[in-house]
Parts: sequence; C-alpha cells; structure tokens
Amino acid sequence: MVKRLLNEPSTPCIRRCCLDADDTCIGCFRTLEEILGWRSLSEAQKKQVMAECKAREELRKKCD
Repeated sequence: MVKRLLNEPSTPCIRRCCLDADDTCIGCFRTLEEILGWRSLSEAQKKQVMAECKAREELRKKCD
C-alpha cells in the first residue's frame, strides 16, 4: 500500500459517478474537465478544485 503525503489532497471521488447536463458529476461535483485532468493538477490546484466542488455541492442542495 502506498502512503500518501500528509498534506496531499485525496480525490473527492465517492464512486457515485454520473454526469448531469452540465457535465458535472453528481457524486463528487467535479466537472468532466476536472476529473480528466485530476492527476496532472498540482497540490494547490487540487485543493482549489475541492473547494469549488464543495461550493457546487452546497449550491445543488439549495436548488433541490
């Protein structure tokens, strides 16, 4: 088993992958572009994407 670095963000994927009409996953709230590019993002970029995912999730809860 490979140990992750202490401050390395893990993927927000929860294995509930399904894209909505805007190509945003309804499980982790990443866009298709973010999902496909995840491995090439820097640590700072991953943290930014995760913050954006959280904001999308909160917005979705308000709209539902």
